[in-house]
Amino acid sequence: MRRWALTVRVVSSVGWLGAVVAFLVVAATSLTSADGGLVRAAVMLMAAIGQMAIVPLSLLALASGVLQALGTSWGLFDHYWVVVKLIITAVSVLVLLNFQPDMNALAHLAAGWPTPTPEQLAQLRSPAPALHASVALALLVVTTALSVMKPAGMTPYGQRRQRQAARQP
Repeated sequence: MRRWALTVRVVSSVGWLGAVVAFLVVAATSLTSADGGLVRAAVMLMAAIGQMAIVPLSLLALASGVLQALGTSWGLFDHYWVVVKLIITAVSVLVLLNFQPDMNALAHLAAGWPTPTPEQLAQLRSPAPALHASVALALLVVTTALSVMKPAGMTPYGQRRQRQAARQP
């Protein structure tokens, strides 16, 4: 069972990372293209990637990470690197859930403008999606590095639990 849980964790985390990379590529296209139709399509695609891939994968990564931490010797609050990953992941998910409605609203505008005017194109070329995706990518790389490196350091809670376990025969 533990291997299945680990598989879900890895697949959801890697999927989230890959979806953010795809989102970032589309965001860069929306910022640099001179073709209004392509900008429109890019904005609608970003909303779809966010709604259909990034949001579900991020929620699954968060949930599976918490469950995995609770079911292993690493614990959820025993090691600093696990706590840092939890904080980064939880904050990332909250920011994402707050940003996705804005992305959906922008896509709704794009869908209503078959031939966007220059003013409408300027609105569709918001740098916010690229900025969000860039920060998300950096944070996901940090959490991945923490998972691989597992830096030493136990929290006071983890130290207390370790001392208690050592005292029990």
